[in-house]
Amino acid sequence: MDQNGFDIFVSLWLAASVLSAVWVTWDVTGGGRPQRMTVMAFVWPLTMLYWGPAGLFFYLLLGRATPVAERGRHESGDKPAPPMWRAAFKGATHCGAGCALGDFIGEWIAFALAFTVAGSRLGGNLLLAFVLAYLIGIAFQYFSIAPMRGLGPRDGIIAAVKADTISLMAYEVGMFACMIAFALTFPTLEPINARYWVLMQFAMIGGFITTYPVNWWLIRRGVKEKM
Repeated sequence: MDQNGFDIFVSLWLAASVLSAVWVTWDVTGGGRPQRMTVMAFVWPLTMLYWGPAGLFFYLLLGRATPVAERGRHESGDKPAPPMWRAAFKGATHCGAGCALGDFIGEWIAFALAFTVAGSRLGGNLLLAFVLAYLIGIAFQYFSIAPMRGLGPRDGIIAAVKADTISLMAYEVGMFACMIAFALTFPTLEPINARYWVLMQFAMIGGFITTYPVNWWLIRRGVKEKM
């Protein structure tokens, strides 16, 4: 594939990623399949943005809710707990969504302000991405844990910090390792370039891979809830 052909493929892939996120957003709002946990209505579209169209497979397999009109007929009595692999996957998507959103916002802020740390633009990107991902991740975690446990604001925030801190750090290890590798390999790429965001998608998937076993462990320990 020549240079122009590759650039077209990259642009089409990113467009398909956005369209996947748009479709999932519609499915959980206007499509009659609302998520039981409101926060997941944000998590799944964000997951599509970095998994791309491949994320639709995971959404249809693990995340798509039963239509509201059919829930009374198909769901009665106590619902069995999901298997650990499924619960850990959904926990990782929950963590990944907050990290991905924080990174996306942080990347643009760092680019617009030419923000650096010790003269390093990459350092500025990583710092802003971490801070925003942590704050957004705590918010996402709060709106999942607090309703499930019936916690008030103070206890809910404490529980969210406990649940999200280790999970987020595990995610950032994978994502930041990829970001550093990509920055060293392609030093001239910037957020205004479509290739940059495809590489960022790979970095976010790298973070997903490193946080998956940690989410498994946190759920086993009862620190995070099965979703």
